[in-house]
Amino acid sequence: MDVHIYLHGDDDVNHKLDRILKQLGAIQALETLMADELATLTTQVSANTDAENAALVLINGIAARIAAAGTDPAKLQALTDSLKTSGDALAAAVIANTPAA
Repeated sequence: MDVHIYLHGDDDVNHKLDRILKQLGAIQALETLMADELATLTTQVSANTDAENAALVLINGIAARIAAAGTDPAKLQALTDSLKTSGDALAAAVIANTPAA
């Protein structure tokens, strides 16, 4: 948006209008910055929610997977390996997304 106003012969008014237009430009720049930051925050919230939901599915399914494995050593080992892999991935995600102290 461009606004151009010039009043002939009144430099004080023109100076004030220039200051107002400069402030308006600064406000517009801050508005753009805030919109970008909000978009970034929205993306991060979505990613966190997805990760939390995946962790809940994993945690809630552990008991059922143990029951399904029964006492079969091969199935129990496969379950152990799978849980370790999932746990390692979850731990890595938590570390990667936790700010340093």
